[in-house]
Amino acid sequence: MAITSPTYDPATTAAALAENYVAARQGIQTTQLNKANASTKALNDLRAAISSYQASLFALATTPSMLAQSATFSDVALGSATATAAATPGSYSFFVEKLATASQVAFSGVSSSASASGSLVVEMNGAPSFTVDLDSADTDGIGGMSVREMALAINAAPDNKGKVSASIVTIGGVAELVLTSQSTGTASAISLDVSGVTDAALQAALDPSKKRTLVSGQDAVIWLGAQGTGSKIEQATNTFTNIEGVTMKFTKAQAVGETPVTVTVAPDSTATTANVQKFVTEYNKLKAVIDAMVDPGDPADGKKPGVFSDDGGVRVLQTRLVSILRQAGTSSLAAYGITAARDGSLVLDSTRLNKQLAADPDGLDTLIGKASSISPSGIAGNMDAYLKQWSSQVNGQIKQRLEANDRLQVQLGVRQQELDQQYNSAYQRYLKQFTMLQGLQNQMNSNSSMLDALFGEKKD
Repeated sequence: MAITSPTYDPATTAAALAENYVAARQGIQTTQLNKANASTKALNDLRAAISSYQASLFALATTPSMLAQSATFSDVALGSATATAAATPGSYSFFVEKLATASQVAFSGVSSSASASGSLVVEMNGAPSFTVDLDSADTDGIGGMSVREMALAINAAPDNKGKVSASIVTIGGVAELVLTSQSTGTASAISLDVSGVTDAALQAALDPSKKRTLVSGQDAVIWLGAQGTGSKIEQATNTFTNIEGVTMKFTKAQAVGETPVTVTVAPDSTATTANVQKFVTEYNKLKAVIDAMVDPGDPADGKKPGVFSDDGGVRVLQTRLVSILRQAGTSSLAAYGITAARDGSLVLDSTRLNKQLAADPDGLDTLIGKASSISPSGIAGNMDAYLKQWSSQVNGQIKQRLEANDRLQVQLGVRQQELDQQYNSAYQRYLKQFTMLQGLQNQMNSNSSMLDALFGEKKD
């Protein structure tokens, strides 16, 4: 009777045994590598969150005050206004006599020039402003200079820099060259010096005597108070900043005898609340990122712990931010409606905020302070100073932790190579052993078959 030996694949068996040989060490290695990778990602996320918060603190430093002011026109058809915190509440009357306008002139009957050469000088308020090189005006390469090419040459003149815009308007089949100043006021008046133009027909068409004024450049005339009896203000633009902290843009002139427009400057509670809410929101964003990283998790609910749940340093960061808020006095923040919820995040009571601002309008700015690099102050200054210990690209905590994590990952890479070598050595050893064993079994099966053939049956 033949002996049946178990069949197997030496390679598969060797691989399974080699994996089992390094399994415990590979498990530790994989766990450490996954944790190192997770730490790198978390540290970069933390860096981004801190940088974003610091950016919001510096943006706050460029704002004169969290207390916003508004400026409104009694007749919005006449213009609009904005106010900064530097504006003093009150009402101001203005009469809009004239609006500033930009000079616009036209030249009719300008035809294409057979010889594009010479130069054209564009003057503003009678003084040379820039020169147009007509020698290079031919852009299509067919010779001469079309009216369109001349307009393009004016717009592209190196010293124009947007001072004058040239365009072509065709009326009844006749092309007109229209020049428009990009600034307003009497100083914007446009004229041409054609003495350098070599083409006689073009020179004649652009002669100053042929100029038609479409719009005269004029200065704005505004009266503080009534027309004729108030204080007269003249300037080249329609944007006025004569009241500290207030910018007014007038868009329509008034008729003689009309009632002056009133500009009212007053506290803007909506904008002020938005400013304070932004401070609260930006802090809560950073807090949420840190809280998630140090969260201990809840095995009962299947909630995994945060990446830094066992990291004392990040927990110190978490508690330090809270203590900085309290250093300035929790009662002071609470007085302005900024309090802590049960989870530690900040919440804002706008009613309480505006009530306290009415009683102490400067107190909140002093309390929150500035994250200035020159003279930091208040909560914002202390926050930024502490966070720099983490975010500094020179010796910050995050930089040092990332470098240490990089070194650990290099070491883990070396260990992985060693484990791979151990696996390969074990695999080759097991493969050799089981290949030999398979050979012996095959030989035994062959011998068994031969014996069975010789003695397995009786012969007649």
